Amino acid sequence: MKLSQYKYNLPEELIAKYPAENRDESRLMVLRRKDGSIEHRIFKDIIEYFNSEDVMVFNNTKVFPARLYGNKEKTGAEIEVFLLRELNKEQRLWDVLVDPARKIRIGNKLYFGEDDVLVAEVIDNTTSRGRTLRFLFDGDYEEFKATLYGLGETPLPKFIKREVQPEDKERYQTIFAKHEGAVAAPTAGLHFSRELLKRLEIKGLEFAEITLHVGLGNFRTVDVEDLTKHKMDSERIIIPEKAAKIVNDAKEKRKQVCAVGTTVMRTLESSVSTQGYLKPYDGWTNKFIFPPYEFSVPTSMISNFHLPLSTLLMSVSAFSGYEYLFKAYDIAIKEKYRFGTYGDAMLII
Repeated sequence: MKLSQYKYNLPEELIAKYPAENRDESRLMVLRRKDGSIEHRIFKDIIEYFNSEDVMVFNNTKVFPARLYGNKEKTGAEIEVFLLRELNKEQRLWDVLVDPARKIRIGNKLYFGEDDVLVAEVIDNTTSRGRTLRFLFDGDYEEFKATLYGLGETPLPKFIKREVQPEDKERYQTIFAKHEGAVAAPTAGLHFSRELLKRLEIKGLEFAEITLHVGLGNFRTVDVEDLTKHKMDSERIIIPEKAAKIVNDAKEKRKQVCAVGTTVMRTLESSVSTQGYLKPYDGWTNKFIFPPYEFSVPTSMISNFHLPLSTLLMSVSAFSGYEYLFKAYDIAIKEKYRFGTYGDAMLII
């Protein structure tokens, strides 16, 4: 597959700026791969497509307030710092992106908050935009973390062109978020409400939880035409034994295993035995799924409508079939479905 095959015209007004009023009342497009049909529903109708002992696999990563605004010493120039991951807890070292990058050099100090409550020193240049910062803070680690996160802002993707609102703190987080470490939400999970989960549970569905700490690699542009040459950023994943057992039991009984989002799909496919069973794992993955691809674990998936040329779109097309997905996207544009992080959902069965 070529990069240019994932270009399509998406009207700007179809990129959702705000979430649906109620999580489970987004629109839902259902793709049935067996007969190639397409249905239009509401997300909470998803319960009709699953039966007792089917499994839904959720990503329980939690987004932290990763975007900070500070000022450079001497010049006072405003600098945006995007926290990627903590490198060393004791030394308060963080891997970050800075913007504008050209103004920031090793040795520069950055000041954050009123009265410069937090100061950071640039100690390494890792990439053209990436830096390592050492935060200089006198208090203990808990105080430092509270100060850092208190200054941080919910890291909505840049394609949502508006100011961050107080309600984003809750809505840009799934209801099953537990383990902090993501800089972007696993968006397919945003459609689940507590009421819907309860109804699914009463129907007899089982839930398995994995963790993939979503990094900015999700939004990184693909700059090679040949997709086999694209390198994904590594992301931390955890597949607990309990989750592997739930998934493998469902496979044994020939029940559905539904991957809730591309992050779950990639995690499940990153640790598979030669017999096609899920193996517990704690480590890193840089798996990039695009057509043609033979899936071992998920039998169905939930996804949002993804932006042109994105690796997310490529991964979904591997599951649905390329032509079928683009037919669905054409219909979605005509029917004015909402695209992106806060947009509508798709179920592929």
